[in-house]
Amino acid sequence: MTRLSTAVAALLLVIVLPACASLEASQLYRSGTAALDRGDAARAVADLERAAALAPDAAHIQNHLGIAYEQAGRRDAAVRAYERAVALDCENESAQANLAKAKAVPAEAPLP
Repeated sequence: MTRLSTAVAALLLVIVLPACASLEASQLYRSGTAALDRGDAARAVADLERAAALAPDAAHIQNHLGIAYEQAGRRDAAVRAYERAVALDCENESAQANLAKAKAVPAEAPLP
């Protein structure tokens, strides 16, 4: 393999791998959201945690992860996910509302 073909291969990896991670994160986001709609909190948390690991700067994933944590009864984790979503996108009104609602519930009380 020549230096040029090695450089081209390396460049393709830099371009393709993030796209694959982004595609996988999108698929996990959709499957996690579908699990939320079905009321399957455990599956939603698993899928959305994986999506968040692949796309850590995606506010919409963090917001849905917070919802999944709420459904799973994990208030503190939900608050952290909502805080992250708001930090990533301060105009995300859904995340702001979810954060305010989660913070209004005492830490020891279960979320609705």
